[in-house]
Amino acid sequence: MHAIAEVRPIEPEQPTRCPPAESVREGIFDIPGGLALHHGGFLPAVRVAWRIAGAANAPLVCALGGISASRRVCLTEQPRQSWWREVAGPGRPLDTDRYRVLSFDYLGGDGETSGPVAGGRFPSISTYDQAEVLARVLDHLRVTALRAIVGGSYGGMVGLAFGERFPERVGQLVVLCAADRPYPLASAWRSIQRDIVRLGIESGRPAESLALARALGMSTYRSGEEFAARFSGPAVLEQGRARLPVERYLAARGADYAARHLPEAFLCLSESIDLHTVEAERICVPTAVVGVREDLLVPLTEVRALAARLPSARLFEFSSIYGHDAFLKESQQLRGVFAAVLENLS
Repeated sequence: MHAIAEVRPIEPEQPTRCPPAESVREGIFDIPGGLALHHGGFLPAVRVAWRIAGAANAPLVCALGGISASRRVCLTEQPRQSWWREVAGPGRPLDTDRYRVLSFDYLGGDGETSGPVAGGRFPSISTYDQAEVLARVLDHLRVTALRAIVGGSYGGMVGLAFGERFPERVGQLVVLCAADRPYPLASAWRSIQRDIVRLGIESGRPAESLALARALGMSTYRSGEEFAARFSGPAVLEQGRARLPVERYLAARGADYAARHLPEAFLCLSESIDLHTVEAERICVPTAVVGVREDLLVPLTEVRALAARLPSARLFEFSSIYGHDAFLKESQQLRGVFAAVLENLS
């Protein structure tokens, strides 16, 4: 039986020395010979975009996020263009003064790695395929092994797939708000999102449909407690109809997402979540599994079941009004996790 660690925030320590100079490297390379896919099919030409940021010669850690994440984990010069700006960076829980942080644009997404184009089709992508791409990135960089993979949401699934397929190439997994298989109710919500997007593409309104699908998604990413605290105000009449405060929020988040992402890429990676299944019993890499009590998409029962199936697991649990998005927002609670798990890497 796995022990459960209750996470308590750790106050950041005051630096006692000047931090090492940050080094940034990034590039795009072609996978020689193409890529055979787990669910069938073959991509004859695959380009992969990668980025490393952090202290030169520090331990190399791969950070992977949700399906909207990119290789830009932390940008000290333009923080709002990075997806993990509250967690990764100088002096933050994933401290780029102590680690080099590697990431890549997902296969099938809308970054600079190969993916679908507007109006086009792309084959089904597995988390095993993303793990293979990461292994090819390491080969390209001539890196034998990572000290750790820290993955949240879809990134946690990719981390598990990598740990099963390439155990000799990673020393530690940290899996945040993810499990070894999708939760059926969450799959139901995502399937509705994909149907909305497909209907919009077929009817010539792809951006509107993606905005609506994202709005639906936002209602599952956070907790009921947060929505009650933020959106309990009265409706306002606008152009002859009542409009609730929560509608404004969801519409704004949906429009912002649709302006930055491709509907076809959303379809590809959303499906990849629901096709995800790994053999947890075969993952021998030491794994820290982090669950959030208010997470609607990956309930604590799923996280605990994953920890029970893993041969070498350490389970952390905490509460957050941010629900599933806690892996993006709870910098202090994650500081406690990272301090407990990654401390011996540097």
